[in-house]
Amino acid sequence: MTVLVAYATAHGSTREIAHRIGSRMRTAGVEVDVRAVEAVDEVSGYDAFVVGSAVHDQKWLDAARTFVRRDIADPGSRPVWLFSVGMPGALRGPWKRLMYKEMPVIEADLAAPFSARGHRLFSGVIRPEHLSRRGRLMFRLMGCRYGDHRDWAEIDGWAEQIAGALTPR
Repeated sequence: MTVLVAYATAHGSTREIAHRIGSRMRTAGVEVDVRAVEAVDEVSGYDAFVVGSAVHDQKWLDAARTFVRRDIADPGSRPVWLFSVGMPGALRGPWKRLMYKEMPVIEADLAAPFSARGHRLFSGVIRPEHLSRRGRLMFRLMGCRYGDHRDWAEIDGWAEQIAGALTPR
């Protein structure tokens, strides 16, 4: 069983999460390739997929959307899991409650032509230089916090669940 963990990243946080997922799955005995979606030439040799993207304006990056719609549009019996990396961990107060409404918006925009086994929204890293001047102003007005908001235990647990679903008992 060989799994492709493919990702699209803007500032590197999604790449680091993808590599962490791959590492955890390898530890569980799964053969894994971790690649940027732009570096994937052929998907026929993979038995399963884990695909993730940074989220900007409640949308996956174009390269990731294209990869899902074109390259694995028909995975057949091969299972697919999706993950999104945004900034829910940076949100506070009433804005934090809105993060749960983001998933359906992301999924509707992605319009994956198949049913995924699961989709997770993870928090990433947000720094002032990642945002435009206007974005920094809005971020501050919303009371958000810069920093590394990744929950490695949550990411590890999800990767282990996927590995468990792929390995015979």
